Amino acid sequence: MKKVLILGAGIYQVPLIRAAKKAGLYTIVSSIPGDWPGFAEADQIYCVNTTDKEGILKIAMDEQIDGICTTGTDVAAATIGYVNERMGLHGLSEISAARTSDKTIMQETFHNGGVASAESIRADSPREAMLAAEKIGFPVVVKCVDSSGSRGITIVDRPEELQKAYEDALAYSRKDYVIVEEKLAGVEIGIDGLIRDGELIFLAPHHKIVCKRFNKTITAGHSFPYHGSEKLLDEIGVQIRKAITAMGFDNCAFNSDAFVDGENVSIIEIGGRAGATCIPELITHCYGFNYYEQIIRLAFGLPVEIPEQKQPVPCMAKLIMSPVDGFITKLDREGFEQLREEGVDLSMDYAIGHAVDSMINGSQRIGQFIVHTQDEAKLEEIENRINRCIYVNGQTLEKLWQMEDLQK
Repeated sequence: MKKVLILGAGIYQVPLIRAAKKAGLYTIVSSIPGDWPGFAEADQIYCVNTTDKEGILKIAMDEQIDGICTTGTDVAAATIGYVNERMGLHGLSEISAARTSDKTIMQETFHNGGVASAESIRADSPREAMLAAEKIGFPVVVKCVDSSGSRGITIVDRPEELQKAYEDALAYSRKDYVIVEEKLAGVEIGIDGLIRDGELIFLAPHHKIVCKRFNKTITAGHSFPYHGSEKLLDEIGVQIRKAITAMGFDNCAFNSDAFVDGENVSIIEIGGRAGATCIPELITHCYGFNYYEQIIRLAFGLPVEIPEQKQPVPCMAKLIMSPVDGFITKLDREGFEQLREEGVDLSMDYAIGHAVDSMINGSQRIGQFIVHTQDEAKLEEIENRINRCIYVNGQTLEKLWQMEDLQK
């Protein structure tokens, strides 16, 4: 039986583990110690940090794995590249992975490769951050250089906000510096796809569903397919091809964020892994093939199986989140089943009694749902019904969100 090593055991890695098992692979999962749902799914587990290159390499060599991959997180990219190079496996190279692991290096790579992107400056202190912001011009975006999922990212409109933004970015980072970027104009979109043997074989731009909280823009969901002019879609393809060439990506999935302003496209960042926040599930619903299975196939050097393109099925997804810290005290199972009977793809991460955190970024999710529509009013209606089925600290999520709105 062939073996795959999957890095990360969180909720975003669970569907990838299940896809690997369905494909008949022996699944080995490594993560830091904890009550991670992926550990319960795996055939073999190791409590080794996914950023520990030597520790993960030892596991890979001892187990004689045939492939290594992850999804939904950037922190394991450097380790995947390190293992691939030393074991001759398919997927991200070490140098490509290194470029994804630090946004300062990524931006330099973009500029050298002619990729349309924001002006950016590394800052090693609050003073340097201020000088960078003054040079670029407010508003700016202050970012942690080595995190994903909107963590450590703050839009700064005024000089007095810069110190806190700098500290917030460092709080999420293993580095001692941040990056200060020009705030691009336009609408932010997501772009996912697959690369095999140097060729872009699948491209799926998509709309983002965002919310603002504590002066942060949080990605809460996505909508497929993306609607844009033929010229705009062509330009998305041009800039993505430039980005993946500059980064040196091959035999992997990728996830990118970009700003669209009219028919101009600026790449914000790109990672050599599939996106989070329901993106693989939405691609599966929209385009009719299991995206997680293709990630596995790429890691094993196998041809990707994408059916002949048919009319995409419109769909949207959103994370279920809480506005407060606390515990799940009740779940209305009958309400859930009614929603599922109506075609809502609904999944909860936790059961009654489990702790939940107040929403700060996408990692504080307590579930997700997918609906076959691109009608935002329909999505909101379904979200409200779901929130009426979930109780935190004795109150429904719907009531808790209403209370927060009244306090604004």
